Amino acid sequence: MKRSIAIAALSMLIAAPAFAQGASKYTPGHQMQDQGSYKNTSGASGYAPGQVMHRKGSRKGTTGASGYTPAYKMKHHKSTTR
Repeated sequence: MKRSIAIAALSMLIAAPAFAQGASKYTPGHQMQDQGSYKNTSGASGYAPGQVMHRKGSRKGTTGASGYTPAYKMKHHKSTTR
């Protein structure tokens, strides 16, 4: 019994980073590194979900800036290749 719990815990520790990697390429910091700082902003703040929402407005079917979060982008992105 203890061995099966240990194996389950170990597999969760190994799998957890793989789940998190999908959204990381959509974070404001990664966008800034790929595209440079947004005009009139310093660092990655121009790519923050709230800032993007203020420029573009809320996405249809979402409230506030939730349509611009890394998780939303990962879930609704059509192609994973660049």
